[in-house]
Formats: sequence, structure tokens, C-alpha cells
Amino acid sequence: MAPPLSETRLTRRALLQALGAAGLCSLAAPDPGILTLALAQGNPGRLEPEESVDATMKRLFGTQPIKDGSSVIKLDLPLIAENGAVVPVSVEMTAPQTPQSHVKAIYIISDKNRRPLTAKFTLSPPLGYPYVATNLRLGESTDVRAVAQMSDGSLLMAKREVKVTVGGCGG
Repeated sequence: MAPPLSETRLTRRALLQALGAAGLCSLAAPDPGILTLALAQGNPGRLEPEESVDATMKRLFGTQPIKDGSSVIKLDLPLIAENGAVVPVSVEMTAPQTPQSHVKAIYIISDKNRRPLTAKFTLSPPLGYPYVATNLRLGESTDVRAVAQMSDGSLLMAKREVKVTVGGCGG
């Protein structure tokens, strides 16, 4: 007869042995889906861009016209980034937001990055004031774009150049 549950003690050594055995079993019979997922992430050893900024813009927005939105989009980032690994950026819309006309999404695109789309924020009317902020990782001096997708489908863009003195994406 097995001892009552209250008298059963699991030692640290037994736990580590069980976890080690489970790890070895998972290595012995790997899931073929894991290999497929790992290969789908791209080739980090390639130094050339995985996608050009034009291809990214076409993939995201198709042939839809993008209007100059510099009067209503405030794109705040440093003119000179001393370290490309951490470049703070914030985007805010100064236009009034209503349930009928509001910002649905904000895209941040870095032209010379290997993967130009660096961030996408999806917003909703209850959020009120559209403001987003994050840190970018830039490999070299580049233009940074903020594209706002409005609720009616129109696109507005503001662009600004950032000079990077120490690279963050590979140098």
C-alpha cells in the first residue's frame, strides 16, 4: 500500500533527475514542427536586407496613397543617436479623435534596417489620445517613418532622419 500523500516527500535530487530525464527524452524524439518554425525566422547570418523599405510599404499598404501628415503627426526622436541599439521614439497625433475619425494603427518603419517594420501599434477610439513610444534598434543612419492608418482607411506619414554614431543592429 502506498504511503498517504501527506507523507510523500519529493527531494530536490529526485526532482532534478526527473527533469533531466524528461529533457533527454525530448531531445531523443524532437518534434519536426520545431525545425520548421526555426527555419521560418529568417537567416540571421545574411547581412543584406531581408526586405527593402519599398517592398515593406507595398506589403503593408499596397498601392494606397500616403499623404503628408507632418502637420498632425508629431514624430519625436533624436537627431543624433549616440548608440543605435537604443533609440527612443514617440509618435503622437495632434488631430482631434472622434469615434467616426480616429487612428486605427501606427506603424514605425526604419528605412535601412534589415526588417524595416520596427513596430506596429493597434489603437481604438476608447483610448482617446493616440500616443505611442518605444525604443528602436538602428544599424546605421536612416530615415524613420511614422505612418498612421485612420479609421476611414486613409494613410498619413511623417518622416525624420536619425544619424547613428554607434551601430546597434550588427556593428
